[in-house]
Amino acid sequence: MHDEILLPPRSVPHGAAVLNPFVIVDEAAGLIDFVSAVFQVPETTEVRTPMPDGKLIHAQLRLGTVDLMLADRLDGWPVRPALLQVWVRDVATVLERATARGATTITEPTPFYGESTLGRLLDPWQNIWWLWAPAPGQPDPVPHWDGGSNKIFGTLDEALRSLAS
Repeated sequence: MHDEILLPPRSVPHGAAVLNPFVIVDEAAGLIDFVSAVFQVPETTEVRTPMPDGKLIHAQLRLGTVDLMLADRLDGWPVRPALLQVWVRDVATVLERATARGATTITEPTPFYGESTLGRLLDPWQNIWWLWAPAPGQPDPVPHWDGGSNKIFGTLDEALRSLAS
């Protein structure tokens, strides 16, 4: 028998998730506005913590049961963008909202395994968002190694390689 390490979800304070991402970017306030507009969620303003120079040392938005926490990069700190997965109702609509606010589409809405649709975007802060939507009845795609499209892997591979250069 082993001890449980993770807190049970019902025991996490304030209804938060067991795991919550934290990103450090330049101009965190802009990313807050972007996420709020694209995903139609408000900032949790009561936890916003600006420093005397106006930079944010902590801010967050709740997406479902997960808190996306953000901070401005301080001198000497590296930017730490994220790879984020979000379940949405309509991938195309979210991509449209995001590109209207400066994001780049990495992967157009594409049928994926498990009756889902996948799309990806790169936001202006270099975060990559995996957008998933349920697609009941949609057949699974043919894997690229069996002659199907390489779109799912190829678009991500291209985007990540372009960010590395």
